[in-house]
Amino acid sequence: MNPAARGGRSLRLLDPVVRRLKAGDRPVSVIVGTGAEDALERACTAVAEGPEALVAFGGDGLVHLALQAVAGTDVPLGIIPAGTGNDIAGALGIPRRDPLAAAEIVAAGGTRVLDAARIGEEEWFAGVAACGFDSKVNERANLLTRPQGTAKYLVAMVQELRSFVPIPFRITVDDEVIEQDAMLVAVGNTSTYGAGMRVCPEAAADDGLLDVLIVGPMPKSALLRTFPRVYRGTHLGHPAVTARRGRRVTLEAPGVVAYADGERVGPLPLTCAVEPGALRVLAPATA
Repeated sequence: MNPAARGGRSLRLLDPVVRRLKAGDRPVSVIVGTGAEDALERACTAVAEGPEALVAFGGDGLVHLALQAVAGTDVPLGIIPAGTGNDIAGALGIPRRDPLAAAEIVAAGGTRVLDAARIGEEEWFAGVAACGFDSKVNERANLLTRPQGTAKYLVAMVQELRSFVPIPFRITVDDEVIEQDAMLVAVGNTSTYGAGMRVCPEAAADDGLLDVLIVGPMPKSALLRTFPRVYRGTHLGHPAVTARRGRRVTLEAPGVVAYADGERVGPLPLTCAVEPGALRVLAPATA
């Protein structure tokens, strides 16, 4: 679990969640690391012992961390959303704002076999990997000490917009090479990121493919007008937006950092590759 999720407010839900998971004399151990690296080491140790499941109680960042431990194994991942965005949970039909309802789903034990994706040589992601304007906003927001929460990202977006210019990308989707300037590029295993933005609205986590969204150059005023459409998934109709699908996607661009599941991965170039059936999740039968 992440004791800092929602500014520590989710801690009060830990006891009732654990009580629900323990129903029927099911053994439950709580893992709290001293930091991300320690938490991942403890999670990997737990998975190696063959538990019934590894359950992430936190936001997308903690789900991303837990994924590193379970992807490619037979141990299912359970998700108890307790973060700000909870996009991965939402994409899988798990209630984003009701940890106790999510605990019921975990306790029920229904398992879905889904795809996961690798980014680079060692890291996995379950949701969306993105770079460009949005990752530059993330980089800027991480330097701000205030305001807190989502307001910090709005401030960072306004600041970044003042100086942002389209980035020259080279994007390889399987055997197709696309060279163009772009505002951002997103690679989705699932559909949403950023607390509900349906950036890859047609992405599905069980189709063996990654959805690639490219937002080409547009005036900043047009970007601001188009931005709200991302929450409805209707931006695919914009003339500056193109979409592709493939199993392997390589992104190249100067001075650009990629984020996956909201976590900083590192600078381009990077390759994303889907691994069909690499993830078992305790989730409803259909999202």
